[in-house]
Amino acid sequence: MELLLQQLTDGIAWGALYGALALSLVLVYRASGIVNFAQGEMAMFSAFGSWQFYQWGLPLITAISVSMALAFIAGMLIERTLIRPLANSSHLTLIIITLGIMLVINAGAAWIWGHDARLYPVISEGDPVSIWTAVISRQALTIVGAVVLVALLLYVLFQHTRTGLHIRAAVSNSVSARLLAIPVNRMLALSWGLAAAIGALVASLAAPQLVLQPSMFSATLIYAFAAAILGGLTSPIGALVGGLIVGISENLAGTYLPGIGNDFKQAIALAIIMAVLFLRPEGLFGTREVVRV
Repeated sequence: MELLLQQLTDGIAWGALYGALALSLVLVYRASGIVNFAQGEMAMFSAFGSWQFYQWGLPLITAISVSMALAFIAGMLIERTLIRPLANSSHLTLIIITLGIMLVINAGAAWIWGHDARLYPVISEGDPVSIWTAVISRQALTIVGAVVLVALLLYVLFQHTRTGLHIRAAVSNSVSARLLAIPVNRMLALSWGLAAAIGALVASLAAPQLVLQPSMFSATLIYAFAAAILGGLTSPIGALVGGLIVGISENLAGTYLPGIGNDFKQAIALAIIMAVLFLRPEGLFGTREVVRV
């Protein structure tokens, strides 16, 4: 029972990380109709940025905040310069563009900082916190708290602010939104910026556990994709719920399923992706697309 509770606790902590990355994928998908394969590399580059600002003498919280602000601007610029001019192209073209962005960012990070792993400072130091018979690090608790805070802020943004309502309108029906004088292009760029800023925050918080290096999100992004597909690529809430399910599932599978272990847990994420695509392509919280014939 103690082992089960510990695995559930660890699964929730990692699931919050997967859910936050999945949330950034969902924001981009809702804005542009594509899966941004460069999301992990954008987050990784931002984590390197916050680490560099910290090395230059900024307090860690300030360094992360500056990195998030720069990531927000970079996300908007990527949408404006690379995605929007090809908005009417095929999905394959846009996917190839995001793959190209991923390769360029990864190579750029390696060129600037090298391939060696860097130690990233933790925000929350101290002894682990006991939860019944399980323990969880303070850094993991910080990640969970940050994800909950981001979810609440996004809820307030989308439900109770004019800008949030404009983003929802632009994503749902861009033609009608333009007729209502809503600046659709600006709203779509804001979605990319928000996704990039969330990725920057998550990467900076996760870097102490994942170890800061250009390939830090190569495996984690697979779990984020699984979470986004499981929850539904059109549902921000689904992304967070999907992240928790994936985090708990891969932890339990690695512990209790023979032959899986820690080295083969990615197979669980791939199995979840395949199962959802076969059984419920729209995901748990996604909406089924209705096409008239």
